[in-house]
Amino acid sequence: MRQREVLRPLFRATWDELSHHFDTSELEAWATAVLALANVNAGPACIIAYWAASRNAAGREEIAPLLAAAQAAADICRHAGARPATATLKALPIASRAFGLGPALARWWRVMELLSRQAPEAVELTAARMHAILAPGTIDAFENFVTAGLRAASGDKARRIAFFSLEDELSRRLIARDLGSVAFPEIEVELKAFITALWGRAPLLRGLPTDNNQTARRRASIAGPVIRLPEVYRGVQGEAARTLFRAAAAHAQAHLVLGQGLFPVGTLKPLQIALVNLIEDARIETLAMRQFPGLRRLWSPYHVATPSGVVAAPTLLARLARALFDPAYADDDAFLAKGRAMFAAAMPGIGEAAISREIGMLLGNDLGQMRVQFNVKTYVVEPVYRDDGLGLWDFGENAPSSGEVIELPIEAVRIERQEAKRGEQLEATEQSPAVGKARPVAPDPRGVVIAKYPEWDSAHGLERPEWTTVREVAPRLAEPRLIEEALDRAEVLRNRIGRLVRSVRIGRKIRLNRQREGHDLDVDAMLDAGIALRTGQQPDPRVFRSSTSVHRDLSALLLIDVSESTRDRLTSGATILDVERLAVSVLAEAMGKLGDPFCLLAFASDGREDVRMTSIKAFNEPYGRPCMARLAGLESGLSTRLGAALRHAGHAIGATISGRKLVIVLTDGEPSDVDVADPIALVEDARRAAVGLHAAGIDAYGVVLGEAGSPAATRIFGRGKTMMVHRVEDLPGRLSELYFRLARH
Repeated sequence: MRQREVLRPLFRATWDELSHHFDTSELEAWATAVLALANVNAGPACIIAYWAASRNAAGREEIAPLLAAAQAAADICRHAGARPATATLKALPIASRAFGLGPALARWWRVMELLSRQAPEAVELTAARMHAILAPGTIDAFENFVTAGLRAASGDKARRIAFFSLEDELSRRLIARDLGSVAFPEIEVELKAFITALWGRAPLLRGLPTDNNQTARRRASIAGPVIRLPEVYRGVQGEAARTLFRAAAAHAQAHLVLGQGLFPVGTLKPLQIALVNLIEDARIETLAMRQFPGLRRLWSPYHVATPSGVVAAPTLLARLARALFDPAYADDDAFLAKGRAMFAAAMPGIGEAAISREIGMLLGNDLGQMRVQFNVKTYVVEPVYRDDGLGLWDFGENAPSSGEVIELPIEAVRIERQEAKRGEQLEATEQSPAVGKARPVAPDPRGVVIAKYPEWDSAHGLERPEWTTVREVAPRLAEPRLIEEALDRAEVLRNRIGRLVRSVRIGRKIRLNRQREGHDLDVDAMLDAGIALRTGQQPDPRVFRSSTSVHRDLSALLLIDVSESTRDRLTSGATILDVERLAVSVLAEAMGKLGDPFCLLAFASDGREDVRMTSIKAFNEPYGRPCMARLAGLESGLSTRLGAALRHAGHAIGATISGRKLVIVLTDGEPSDVDVADPIALVEDARRAAVGLHAAGIDAYGVVLGEAGSPAATRIFGRGKTMMVHRVEDLPGRLSELYFRLARH
């Protein structure tokens, strides 16, 4: 540094400052770290930034964080350049104030190094906005932010720049949380356990995204069987936020358990709809607290309305909500007194939802005649734990087109099949500018969204909630005779499989001894009865023997990979997909003869937002020519996001009632997709999905064609649950033999 006039005084000042806090060996290590930055051509600006960071941290008398900072900055310089390394060092004081000098700061450096390798153009942008990005205040939030940006933008450099410069909607939403707040993904597992223990059924919980104006949703919402909760409750932190989530989920699930269907909107005005919602909330909570009195302690802290205040519809509704919930609440308002009296008079019929509509309509008329102020566009349901009420209404095609019909912020509704067992659900879309009923939406050419599933991020050891979107694609139909002709040509194989079918003991007899009635006498029981008579005791009358049949209790789901690689042709001229079709059709014919319930699903993917599932045969559908037509119409294309497909298969077979459940995956390679550069990430995600199936009592097996997918399949399913088919032509016979072997266990 003596050779550089500009650097020499700054170096001397830094050295003198550090010498008051560190010994000679520590100073020597620090000087070596400075030389490491010089050796990677970090430049004077970067070295000066490092000295400034060293002086700021010297008072803590810990040399290790300073050495780690130099090493990390040098690595960033190698991958992204001197300016990003300089910007990162200048952002270090912000990170130090947020995380201290412990493990969290080390994780911050690792994330910045990862960013320099995968998105070097984003490092300087991120460092310049570090104060805003670290607003949530936790290292987990920062890791989530960076990982979400890398995965959302994938190979799109422009999208990465927009994300890390905070011009992208997703990036702004990720950092918009209050410091110390609790987000829905952090508490989702806890909420599911709580609601399941409370109501005896597992809830379907989903997060509510921000709306098109980047405004976080303030209330829970019910969409069919799904409870959608705000991503975060603004201004509520820590344990208070967790309690609020529990209160909101318990209230919404009470509607699903104790409710009696949807109310038709008809000609009701917005104020009447709001009042019907309020009365229905009070009715449901009354029923719920009869079963679980402790719910009053959970909900009562949120009823804070007081008799004072401006006489406007929202304040009167909040006071009425408290009056119907809290018998001790004193309020002399005549409107509230009438509401209380009507609700008390209807108490004998509290189990009927009709009372909510009747009382709500009458009170709505009264409130309308009072000419109180009510703005439907700004109205928010109170108290805070209650849902927005929109899931209680049927916005049918017969709703009038009057501008007075409900305009509560519903963003209209669209039908989205989310849970196969629970049917259809409603999910928010955009609000119709004219009326409050659903406006027509053009069908998405990619298919209908039927579910969203998490995905495991092995690089950071965390699960991304609702990261993948599964879409149902209408099957392409072809001539079923193509399948029938292929089966005719495989007559030898069909005969062999037929013998296997006949050899399987579909039902076996077991003997039941000591019965009160039966077709034969039980000799041992007769002897015991004779001895009892001779000794003067009361004989056991169960001296007969009978028998009964024990039947197979098995359901199976075959998951068929139809990605682009199945288009490859074999030496025979047939494609891999042709062989898969034959194998599936042979096995389907055999399972149909056995009477085993089974399902056939084909899958492919085009990024995390487009995992396509094609239903060839449903569990409740007989296997026949329509299924053959769908099977014959399968086409190869796209990629293989196996983890999402496995999760959806587990959901589909999980709805069946059988003692044993099998998921068999038919694939020709390892998982891959267009938005994931590292295929190992998808292998680890698929492995986690397979482990999840096992935990749910579902056996998952992989049937892999060729050699390429062998290591990945063994990693995903386990060595004992992977069958390699080295000659693709052998697949039809090997697949059926595997099924019969598994079915015997």
